[in-house]
Amino acid sequence: MSGLSSPGTEREQRIRWRHRLPRGGPVIRHDALIDLARGRRVVHVGFVDELAASKLAQGVWLHSRLGAVASSIVGLDADAEGVAWARKAGFEAHVVDAQSADAVAAVELEPAQLVVAGEVIEHVDAPGPFLRALRELVRNDGRLALTTPNAYRLLNFIAPLTGAELVHPDHTAWHSPQTLRTLLERNGWAVEEIVYYRNPRRSVQLSDGWRAFAVGQLANAARATLGGLAHVAPYWSDGMLVVARPSDA
Repeated sequence: MSGLSSPGTEREQRIRWRHRLPRGGPVIRHDALIDLARGRRVVHVGFVDELAASKLAQGVWLHSRLGAVASSIVGLDADAEGVAWARKAGFEAHVVDAQSADAVAAVELEPAQLVVAGEVIEHVDAPGPFLRALRELVRNDGRLALTTPNAYRLLNFIAPLTGAELVHPDHTAWHSPQTLRTLLERNGWAVEEIVYYRNPRRSVQLSDGWRAFAVGQLANAARATLGGLAHVAPYWSDGMLVVARPSDA
C-alpha cells in the first residue's frame, strides 16, 4: 500500500546510518604531510596564517618544511597580505579564491603530484566548490592530502562541561570521517585512506611572558595525556588526514 514502509526498511535505514570509524593513527600531522610531499611537485592551498612569519623564524612553518623536501612547491591563499609577505620571503605564491574553479584555473599552474589542503576545509563557505576547484590543480595520477580537526576529538566532549565550546572563531563546520568521505566522493575524489593525527607539543619560552608560558605548558600536558589516550582510541584524536585521488582518473 502506498505510504507504508516495507518490512525491514527501518532496520536497513539504521544500518545505512551506521559507519565504522577508521582506526589508523594517530600520526603527527606535519610529519605525515612532509612524508607525502617528499620528492613531489606540491601545491599548498591555504598556506599562510597570522603566525607564518614567527613559525618560519622558528623553523616550524609547514609550508617551508614541505618546500624543503618537495621537488617544487607553490602556495595559494586568499590572503593578499600573506601572499605578498611570502613572495618577499622568496616563495612562489599566488592570491586566489580556492572555492572558485575558474579562479584556480586562471593561475595556470602545472598540475601537481600532490595538493595539500591542511586545516582549510573547516574555514570555507562552500566546501563542495572548494573540492571541485582543487581538481584543477592535480594530475590525473596525483593525490590530495586534506587535514581537518576531528568532530569527535575528546576535548569537544570535555569542554561543554564548563559551559563553553572550544572552536576557532573562523571555523564554519566540524567534520567526521563519514562527512568528509561523502563530501569528497560527491565532488570528484575517491578516498584512499583516512588516518587520525595529533598535534605536536608547542614550543613555549618564559620570554613569551609568564601567562603565555603557563598556558602553553598546560596545553602541552593536555596534549601528552590526550595523545596517550588516542593510541588506545584513535577516533578521539585531534584531527584527520585524508588521502584521495581524482575519481575519474
